[in-house]
Amino acid sequence: MLPERDRPEQRPASRRVHRTDWMALLSGMLFIAVGVVFISRPAVQPLVMLTVLVSGLGLAGLVAILAKVTRS
Repeated sequence: MLPERDRPEQRPASRRVHRTDWMALLSGMLFIAVGVVFISRPAVQPLVMLTVLVSGLGLAGLVAILAKVTRS
């Protein structure tokens, strides 16, 4: 039997475990990568970058859906 302080329902707020928000994490990384590419290579075609951006957001959404399904 667990001691009183180690029971999950009575843990202090500082010890709570948060689930990873995969959509936010991957979207943020994608936008950072797109920004770095635009700064380092200004000659990249905007249509190519838009395609990469939309495809990356779609992939991030798919990963987020799969993560939610596997958690349930």
